Amino acid sequence: MTLAVIIQARAGSSRLPRKVLEQLGRKTVLARVIERCQRIPSADHVVCAIADGDGNDAVADEARAAGARVFRGSETDVLARYAGAAREVGASSVVRITSDCPFIDPEMVEQVIALQVETSADYANNTLMPGFPRGLDCEVFPAAWLFRADETATANEDREHVTRWIRNSSAVKRACLKGPGGDAGQWRWTLDYAEDLDFCRAVYACAGEAVARMDFSELSALCRAHPELVAINAMHGEAARPDIERPAAVVRDYVPG
Repeated sequence: MTLAVIIQARAGSSRLPRKVLEQLGRKTVLARVIERCQRIPSADHVVCAIADGDGNDAVADEARAAGARVFRGSETDVLARYAGAAREVGASSVVRITSDCPFIDPEMVEQVIALQVETSADYANNTLMPGFPRGLDCEVFPAAWLFRADETATANEDREHVTRWIRNSSAVKRACLKGPGGDAGQWRWTLDYAEDLDFCRAVYACAGEAVARMDFSELSALCRAHPELVAINAMHGEAARPDIERPAAVVRDYVPG
């Protein structure tokens, strides 16, 4: 099995343009995401699937500088971009990560990978059930399902949102890593708004470069010890995740490292 961790990235963002090139401590957001993905034990390749166009050249350069492979593809047809990246490295299994998640947890991703393998699920992730902060999201699926989606999906929403066609297929067997819930399920560790960037920078200002290797449990402890951090972007938090469907799935609890 060849497992590719594919990170989608682009410079454009309606809320926070060029957010992946913003600095977090000594490195950019994109470099932080890449270095965490490089620590996923099962990863054979870490690939950045970056949108075409001169406006995204700086993102591609940063990805290469951080040690990731780069695949360029359509900005709007993200499904085709993912499929192209997977084909280029001969992936048999894919982990999907987005580039606005600078605190993605390598060990948590590894648990989702193990869940997908052990249950033979067609689609596994850690968002079908609530419990984790927004910003730790990962999805794992056989490349064959990605290629099938690329060959079959026609709706614009399915082309833009990579796994939508897979998740909505009645033939798909799903599995989910369940978070501990509580306050952590309402936190934002992602990067959509200016306040999210303020939060991420405040975390680094509080704990320094040690943050780069902190896992979910350690970052949670930091947030609980410093509630002023969580308050920075709390206005964008969600009491629930109404956009996430919760169909029947094999469910396994997250095990702290």
